[in-house]
Amino acid sequence: MDEMLRKIIANLVDSRVIVWSIDDSRRLYREGFYGKPVEVRKPKDASFSCPLELSLFEALYLVEKGKIIVVDSDGNEISYESLLKIARENYSLFDDIYHVYKDLRDKGYVVRPGIKFGADFAVYEYGPGIDHAPFLVEVLPIKSSLDPIEIVRAGRLSHSVRKKFIIATTDPVTKRITYYMFKWFKA
Repeated sequence: MDEMLRKIIANLVDSRVIVWSIDDSRRLYREGFYGKPVEVRKPKDASFSCPLELSLFEALYLVEKGKIIVVDSDGNEISYESLLKIARENYSLFDDIYHVYKDLRDKGYVVRPGIKFGADFAVYEYGPGIDHAPFLVEVLPIKSSLDPIEIVRAGRLSHSVRKKFIIATTDPVTKRITYYMFKWFKA
């Protein structure tokens, strides 16, 4: 079977999704910087020799795109709907955050966890090791209140790491995503 058409097998372990095959791990990382090599802190490329851990966001997206199959400990395939249920149980606001993740990925961006920056995502134009993430994205429910102090904190942090701070909201009815980018200037 053609390597590019063959679906990759990933195992659900608790709330983590692991690709055990080194070749498949490298392929996923090379094709879109998906996952994190288990034994590598900051991979520079796909030359690692260890399994790959996918987030539930990445796993759902890759299942939806037909690139991977997620199986349980007995080797039984886990449906998209079952994986979605697990993700919703593990993340608050999962639907909104996933909707933004998918939108950014579909637009060609590389989307990585942004937890070290206090955001949902760090977003790259090309990928880690190739460029620095120019954007930090925080996903907020459309009707949530926003404390001005939090905006200032996010702005100072994003400015200090030379990234643009973006708030993304999803309309619950139309599913339309709106991105608000903050530009900081000296008064």
